[in-house]
Amino acid sequence: MTTQSSIPLRASKPETVLVTGAAGFVGYYVSLALLERGIGVIGLDNLNDYYPVALKQARLDHLSTYARFTFHRHDISDHAGLVALPGVRDVDVVVHLAAQAGVRYSIENPFVYAASNLVGHLSILELVRQAAKQPLLVYASSSSVYGANTKVPFSESDPVNSPVSLYAATKRADELMSESYARLYGMHQVGLRFFTVYGPWGRPDMAYWSFAEKMLAGDPIQVFNHGELERDFTYIDDIVSGVVATVLQPMKPISDVPHRIYNIGNNTPVRLMRFIEILEQAIGKKALIEFVPMQSGDVHSTYADVSAIAADYGFAPSTPLETGIPVFIDWLRSYLGREEKS
Repeated sequence: MTTQSSIPLRASKPETVLVTGAAGFVGYYVSLALLERGIGVIGLDNLNDYYPVALKQARLDHLSTYARFTFHRHDISDHAGLVALPGVRDVDVVVHLAAQAGVRYSIENPFVYAASNLVGHLSILELVRQAAKQPLLVYASSSSVYGANTKVPFSESDPVNSPVSLYAATKRADELMSESYARLYGMHQVGLRFFTVYGPWGRPDMAYWSFAEKMLAGDPIQVFNHGELERDFTYIDDIVSGVVATVLQPMKPISDVPHRIYNIGNNTPVRLMRFIEILEQAIGKKALIEFVPMQSGDVHSTYADVSAIAADYGFAPSTPLETGIPVFIDWLRSYLGREEKS
């Protein structure tokens, strides 16, 4: 067994980082931020069709303009194929963002989540365990792990034993697998519980995009639980600043087990109806609203206590929804215009 003391904490800028899910929303921006800092990036993505592959390819096209970006199309659940890819076993850091996202989709397609989120995470753990440089692993978890919790804001010390969706259960299982590998092998790991990330080049399946696109087209939007919901919307630039900080700064373990979990959110929940008002102001038209009951697997509120990541990494979200949404709307109008012309 490898002990924590035998693995040195990294004190210099990494030469090369492996980013899984590099064609995804957060993966694209994290890869871009690393490349702009002169760090080499090996990107992995299976380019599945959960949402339009053309959007993922457009992100990759931009990343591919950087000389230090290498891309492999691969499914991380194929472990034998993963470890055979050039360069992946010789990186300094692994940023593991690949996963099957979406709460409702997990109810309809459970086995997809088992393959991507469970087998895929285990595959990455084994890759890191066997890698030449014993890299730091930074991986994506989710605010969904808080499930039916009613105490707010959500703190990392809160119990997370009541998931209300399979997606949430897989993300909590990933955290537990990582904890076991940290205990067994001394692997340094940082798990990040993301809270409702939004912004340009985002995900079409999320409410901020689907609502905006329907409002621009004059179509009605479905508002769940009659609008009695609130979310801790976090702008992509703030998320990336936190992720990159965990990559570039030495890890701050607080025990003999080198595994830390942090919330990464805006620390400012916004009620759903206020969110729609901000969309209306940015778009310049009123929403046509159809109120519907709560959907299965959803939660009433998300609210991140970010004091831990602020103390350890200097994380300080600075983008209110009133600032971020207009930027997204400007980008969306441009993107949809390009799509119509193509």
